Amino acid sequence: MAKLKKTARKKTADAAAQAQAERLSKSLSESAQQIWLAGVGAFGRAQAEGTRLFESLVKEGLNLEQTARKVAGNRADVVRDAVESRVGSARERAADTWDRLEKVFEDRVQRALVKLGVPGRDDLADLVERVDALTAELRRVRGTPAGPRRTTTAASKAPKAPRKRATKKAAKKQPVV
Repeated sequence: MAKLKKTARKKTADAAAQAQAERLSKSLSESAQQIWLAGVGAFGRAQAEGTRLFESLVKEGLNLEQTARKVAGNRADVVRDAVESRVGSARERAADTWDRLEKVFEDRVQRALVKLGVPGRDDLADLVERVDALTAELRRVRGTPAGPRRTTTAASKAPKAPRKRATKKAAKKQPVV
């Protein structure tokens, strides 16, 4: 009888475990079914509302882009003005620096010419006045009238062509009249 009780208990335990396994299987199957249905419902809603959502997101993006362009445009104007003012001041500084450099160069060249003994513009003007005064004095002493100061022109500075001499051959070729 003890054996019968054990087998009866074993059968009941097995039946209880099997019943519990069936409930768990049914519960899992129902959960899986509900998850599947929720996914299908979400997909259907996404299809239905997706187009509207997409269009509203596009509108929102356009608004944001227009706002960003306005801000960027204003910033670009500010940056352009700042760059132009800096370029202008840099040009002024460069021109000032160039002028100073030119002055320094001229001064150094002038000092070098003085060291070499090359007369300057003022020296040449004084020399011209002295020559004019001496010429006038010489004419006065000789008794010739003092004429206006002779100026040199480009034509008088040009080298003159040499005069041709009459050669014996040239004289023979010319007929005697």
